[in-house]
Amino acid sequence: MAGFQLWVNLPAKLKMTRPRYQEIPSNLIPEIRREDGTVIRVIAGTVDNVGGPVTEIAAQPTYLDVSLPAHATFLHSIERGHTAFAYVFEGEGAFGVTDARTGKTYSHLRLVVFDDGDAVYVVTADQPVRFLLVSGQPLHEPVARYGPFVMNTRQEIEQALRDLQNGTFVEPATAR
Repeated sequence: MAGFQLWVNLPAKLKMTRPRYQEIPSNLIPEIRREDGTVIRVIAGTVDNVGGPVTEIAAQPTYLDVSLPAHATFLHSIERGHTAFAYVFEGEGAFGVTDARTGKTYSHLRLVVFDDGDAVYVVTADQPVRFLLVSGQPLHEPVARYGPFVMNTRQEIEQALRDLQNGTFVEPATAR
């Protein structure tokens, strides 16, 4: 059994909005099965006109769980200006932004961060590969982190900690 969580940073203008979490049961994640045996589970974004159940995220992410059989090729377009990475958690494959010839082989438990490009190519040899492919719109803002807090400056982190200590960090929901 494997489980993954992806937490998405918010732009500065949305930092202090009420936190939101989307839990999606496995049976609600659409699955695309291609003729070559490739299986794509669409968590967020759209593939082959199939949309994922995770929506309304500021970074407009695509979040895919891809299983590629041996001796297969996978091509996925990345929206221009978005950044992308793959987390390989089973098997191995050659990952490249422009084509498989410029790719490098990565095996399981590796993170592959892609350079700018319009597409991600993955090619397998004698063994299959399974990976998460994630892309999204970069914020181009500074990042300050401390524990579970992600802000833009150290001062904002310190203010969030004070608010947490004072009980004013998140306003309680109003009764409906």
